[in-house]
Amino acid sequence: MATKKIGIIFGMENTFPGAFVEKVNSFGLSDIHAEFVKIGGIRMAEPSGYRVIVDRISHDIPFYRAYLKNAELGGTIVINNPFWWSADDKFFNYALAEKLGVAVPPTVILPHKHHPPGTTHQSMRNLLYPMNWDDIFQYVSFPAFLKPFNGGGWRDVYHVHTPEDFFHAYDQSRDLCMTLQRAVKFQEYFRCYVVGQEKVHIMQYDPRRPHHERYVKDGPKIDPKLLERVERDALKLCRALGYDLNTVEFACEDGIPYAIDFMNPAPDADVNSVGEENFNWIVNAVAELAVKKALSEERTSPALRWSSFLAGAPHTIEADPPKRAAKSATKSRSKTQAQAAP
Repeated sequence: MATKKIGIIFGMENTFPGAFVEKVNSFGLSDIHAEFVKIGGIRMAEPSGYRVIVDRISHDIPFYRAYLKNAELGGTIVINNPFWWSADDKFFNYALAEKLGVAVPPTVILPHKHHPPGTTHQSMRNLLYPMNWDDIFQYVSFPAFLKPFNGGGWRDVYHVHTPEDFFHAYDQSRDLCMTLQRAVKFQEYFRCYVVGQEKVHIMQYDPRRPHHERYVKDGPKIDPKLLERVERDALKLCRALGYDLNTVEFACEDGIPYAIDFMNPAPDADVNSVGEENFNWIVNAVAELAVKKALSEERTSPALRWSSFLAGAPHTIEADPPKRAAKSATKSRSKTQAQAAP
């Protein structure tokens, strides 16, 4: 039987890729081998030679994104789907979550402060001017966050408390397309790994702390019903969006978990950032998923159809997670659940 290769493509991260390859190979499967992908000049329509590739970097490197699309054409399964990842954005995520019944703070998308490269004021003829700022501020309300509609890593994010704060921040947004979103006065905050659209690992998180202290190790006890809703909504979102690897963040106010960030298809998985317990969980879960897909009969990543998105009920979504998925997710929960109140 021919060996099925599993590859990983990555950038500056140093801990997850090697641990992932080691974990896959430690399973001792004679027909499975994991390694780092090596890429040179790629011929069109040429198979990659990999059954599965885990993508950790193509969002930053267009050459890698083009390589992965070509690999899919040749029958490789890519985690995550490079075609959908290329098309997705955070504002669409919020709108879809609203239609799915997942709580999200009021959010609007705003035009570029400065014209995008190669455009002029004539390119903006359809833009309302002056903007209806009073309506926007009334809908969103303050305090709020001004942030890119397609960004990450807390880059170009501004916490604004008044219209004056907003305009000062907006003036610094250059040619980025920004969203304005009501801030959640959270009592609890969770970052959730979601793997294979079945396993959920809930981590207590505090974005107000210094970066190296944000994953809370000894947090307070959490209401089990709140954790159940967080798990259910995390699965609902990832199934709707088709992501097999993602993190979903919830800020909880008055017992309601608001989904505020769930387009993270190459989530932080550095042991020095997430801690050893969370690191071991994500390495094992992604390794098991990659092997499962390598041994499956799938040809490539599942197709995602625009018509199902526009209906607000993508074909991958179910109203309630299957019992087997919920059971699996429950078993995989982090220390947070172990601390939950009886």
